Amino acid sequence: MQDIFDMDELLRLVDERQFRRLKEILSEMNEADIAEFIEELDSEKKVVVFRMLSKELSTDVFACLAPETQQHIINSIGDYELGTIIEDLYVDDAVDMLEELPASVVKRVLKIATPETRNLINQFLNYPENSAGSIMTAEYVGLKQTMTVEEAFAYIRKHGVDKETIYTCYVMDAKRCLEGVVTVKDLLMNPYDKVIRDIMDTHVIKAVTTDDQEEVMDSFQRYDLLSLPVVDQENRLVGIITVDDIVDVMEQEATEDFEKMAAMAPSEKPYLKTGVFQLAKNRIVWLLILMVSSMVTGGILAKYENAFTIIPLLVTFIPMLTDTGGNAGSQSSTLIIRGMAVGEIEASDILRVLWKELRVGMVVGAILGLVNYIRLIIMYPGSEMLCLTVVLSLFGTVVLAKTIGCMLPIAAKVLKMDPAIMAAPLITTIVDAFSLIIYFQLACMLLKLA
Repeated sequence: MQDIFDMDELLRLVDERQFRRLKEILSEMNEADIAEFIEELDSEKKVVVFRMLSKELSTDVFACLAPETQQHIINSIGDYELGTIIEDLYVDDAVDMLEELPASVVKRVLKIATPETRNLINQFLNYPENSAGSIMTAEYVGLKQTMTVEEAFAYIRKHGVDKETIYTCYVMDAKRCLEGVVTVKDLLMNPYDKVIRDIMDTHVIKAVTTDDQEEVMDSFQRYDLLSLPVVDQENRLVGIITVDDIVDVMEQEATEDFEKMAAMAPSEKPYLKTGVFQLAKNRIVWLLILMVSSMVTGGILAKYENAFTIIPLLVTFIPMLTDTGGNAGSQSSTLIIRGMAVGEIEASDILRVLWKELRVGMVVGAILGLVNYIRLIIMYPGSEMLCLTVVLSLFGTVVLAKTIGCMLPIAAKVLKMDPAIMAAPLITTIVDAFSLIIYFQLACMLLKLA
């Protein structure tokens, strides 16, 4: 997709100090594009450009900036400017910012904020990390069930300007307990004298503040929601989660799963902003575990060294067996992990998954075995038993790899572990060991090796 703004032109205006023209262009741009532009500037120019923005626009742009840039701007502006930004920010954006900033900066921000804002932010910061409470916002439209449609519209016009969304409104009783939900479409399609209790939907999909953000994400995906109400243990409405917040959660969870599947500890920072030693620390633990576990493979080779001393040709087929087994296991584990992530597969489906992967393994193993048998017979005429050993080993390895690849992620889920850790590197290591055992056991039996 083509950029809707010319980055080079904006940078030229900054360098030539044509700030009036730059301000005119920035006023017409989207806040996300302005934030991207500011990120390209050096430290001094970041603050200069940020101060050009109008009050309303500067708050929206500030929410889109990276934590490092936010910290730099906070340290460069006065208390009045900072207080204006904090009061105009949505609470969830303010909480996200404070979670990334050093304690000294957080202390200054909270000191400048009004008592009401400070109490609200502190309340959100006390929710468990990665919970529904930690990602919700308090800016929602709350209606009373005794209101008429006309009164509801008047309330939305008066209070909706600073709300995260006004399309979906939530109906509460006198104790703020969630009673139902009504959309602006529902209000528009009913006469002004209609009472809210008569048109609201009482079957409300909701989350509790302590629910994990992955459960919230699943609800958004399953029910195609634009927003989700969040209640406390007493069913009192305390906030909502909007779809833009869930998009951020999806990206975060997907990144974490990819890193775990690549045998790395998840990182909170972008790659280019993470130090070399931190990257090494994130990777070294799993590399050590996999290195130690791969010593088992060496031990198996040492145990059967007499076999390939007698028939050296046996050694040449080991890479094909281990690579094919690792690839087959990785295919299964990737599909199962993905299926569990999107809710298609549950732990209770283990027998169905196992039966399906066993059949897939037999079909794939038979085809690979047949192709290899034809190849080996042509390459090594007169060595039918050796060819049969390799083919049967390949078939057994593929079936076993498919079985292990589908079982381990489900087992991890049952044990309350992240299924993503049972991905390609770990499964390949396990399959390598078993494939060698199958191979040499068959070689000893079929080729009459001691």
